[in-house]
Amino acid sequence: MRILLVDNLLIRRYGKLRMGPGRALACGAIRGNHRLCEFSDRDLARYMGLGCRWLGERLVNAALVKTARNFRPDAVLLGHCDFIRNATLDAIRAAVPGVRIAHFNVDPMCDPHPQAQMRERMASCDALFATTAGERWLRPFVTGRNVVAYMPNPADPALETLDNSRRPADDFSCDLFYAGQPRKGDPRLAFVERLCAALRGKPLRFLLVGMGGRPAVVGGAAYDDLLASAKMGLNINRYFGMKWYSSDRIAHLMGSGILTALYDGDAMQRFFSDKEAVFFHDVDDLVERLLWFQAHDDARQAVAAAGRAAYHARFGGERVLRFMLETLFRRPFSEAYEWAEETYA
Repeated sequence: MRILLVDNLLIRRYGKLRMGPGRALACGAIRGNHRLCEFSDRDLARYMGLGCRWLGERLVNAALVKTARNFRPDAVLLGHCDFIRNATLDAIRAAVPGVRIAHFNVDPMCDPHPQAQMRERMASCDALFATTAGERWLRPFVTGRNVVAYMPNPADPALETLDNSRRPADDFSCDLFYAGQPRKGDPRLAFVERLCAALRGKPLRFLLVGMGGRPAVVGGAAYDDLLASAKMGLNINRYFGMKWYSSDRIAHLMGSGILTALYDGDAMQRFFSDKEAVFFHDVDDLVERLLWFQAHDDARQAVAAAGRAAYHARFGGERVLRFMLETLFRRPFSEAYEWAEETYA
């Protein structure tokens, strides 16, 4: 199949790339022997407009139509792509009869911005995908002509290249790692403060990035180095208790063989057992479990290794993309996807 992927590929960061879902889907397309064409809308808008957003938007939309006309894709996959207008999608349909178009959204659906993005695309796309599950968040975007479905955050061995589960405890510079950029009022701030207080004086080194006065590291080799330094990782999100939602942090941690602690209210037990991840209910519960694994490194390695294998097997980019394409083209599912119940039409 010929796939045109329109996403923010961060060319302008000059190698400080982020291992996001778009890149994992690109890797999945190549692994699945699809013909792939990538189009980085934000980069091209900036370059073509010479710093003028209005001019850049107009030019990049024309360039996307031209790209589709030249490439003739079977499927167009749109990331957030705020520069791309629905009229451009209509022009692509006119230029490439039979093309199917999907939008994927990786932000929490209780936020106004991703809801606005989904509303904008619901009438223009054949399928919408979100990394938030739940009928209340997905069904409102069903039009009767489209399909709306949950998608996991994909990983790929070309991106998540580490396997920290193979390394002994004395090979790490930190025992627990968390990276986030919470703003004032974010519940993660209070959670992390309580966690730091509970760990004070305990034999566990906690590395915070992007908060607590420490600058954010959002991509590139510097971010890889942080992941390589971590024995265990904390995965908490801006909103606690949203079914199956996580930022792509979960792919970075679990996909890299880092023993990953997950809040049990996010219902990720649907996909992973306690032999593949650490599920906790509150700060005290989390500290107790972390200290136990700190003292039992063989168990830490075993659970991290099982989690890494499970994440790549279940949420690999090739498999997630296959689900998206089968959903987009309304084909029978080729296998029993664990999340397929969250599909609405």
